[in-house]
Amino acid sequence: MTTDHYLADWREDALATEIAISNVVIGQKPLIRLINVALFARGHVLLEGDVGVGKTTVLRAFARAAGGEFERTEGTIDLMPNDLIYHTYVNSEGQPRIDPGPLLRHGPQLTTFFFNEINRARPQVQSLLLRAMAERTVSAFNKEFQFPHMTVFADRNKVEKEETFELASAARDRFMFELNMQTPIDSQIRRSLIIETAYHNADSLIEQVRYGLCPGDQLNEVSNTIQQTVKTSPVIEKYLLALWRATESPTKFGVSVEGVDMDRLILAGVSPRGMSAMVRAARVVAWLNERDYVVPEDIHAVLPAALGHRIFFQPIYELRRSEIAPELIHSIMNRVASP
Repeated sequence: MTTDHYLADWREDALATEIAISNVVIGQKPLIRLINVALFARGHVLLEGDVGVGKTTVLRAFARAAGGEFERTEGTIDLMPNDLIYHTYVNSEGQPRIDPGPLLRHGPQLTTFFFNEINRARPQVQSLLLRAMAERTVSAFNKEFQFPHMTVFADRNKVEKEETFELASAARDRFMFELNMQTPIDSQIRRSLIIETAYHNADSLIEQVRYGLCPGDQLNEVSNTIQQTVKTSPVIEKYLLALWRATESPTKFGVSVEGVDMDRLILAGVSPRGMSAMVRAARVVAWLNERDYVVPEDIHAVLPAALGHRIFFQPIYELRRSEIAPELIHSIMNRVASP
């Protein structure tokens, strides 16, 4: 099979996955597209939103489409790092036992690790997950366990602040995308969500997604093929470098945010890892649009989700991140001339 046919077959499956999940979680097509892009770019996803908007449902639906072994952990204030590694208990004969925890239970067959309400977990737990995300390995029992196919999906609600721990900047940087899931505004979709009984049972909805539609243990290979096949021209590369510089020195590009002293805003711009993650994602967007080259629209499609959480503000402005970051990204996209 030629590379073109190989990628065309996978594109068909990727688009079928989007359609299937859009039927399960209605009114969220742009968000579903971005999660799908992250999956094929082999990036992790952090999903934020109000309580009850369907964050867990959409992530479970993607986990079902990826197939393979799935683990889910609930973020709680009493969760400790070791709880991800092993589980201790006393068996029926009164003997102490140690069993593998959720990270180790399935070994290299682990495809999706879903961390529900990650901001309820202590920083120590988040740090352990950080390594697992970055290296897809964990050391335990004098051994190194590998999870080559693992994608981490995490969500957090933005309403409750009691007994929660804000993710450190380094932890957030490990997520390819940070997405905000909002309640649909379309009146017909709102009606369907509250009136039609089909949308009242999340488990039944998720079962409508074909298991293993895009097998997670094959995504590394297809992702590598996409990255090698989809090209960036010198003009696009120049544009990407300008965007990167704009995150470091926005005033040089005339970027401004109302009510913000731009000379005192930026602590650090986007890291090389962050920029390369955006480029990987842009290549996937181009591939989904049946192109083997990147255009500015591909970059714009992923830029807010890929870079918004990766620009670090001075402490005086960090508390206003949720307000400032979207405006800053919007201004960068408007002020940096695209080809």
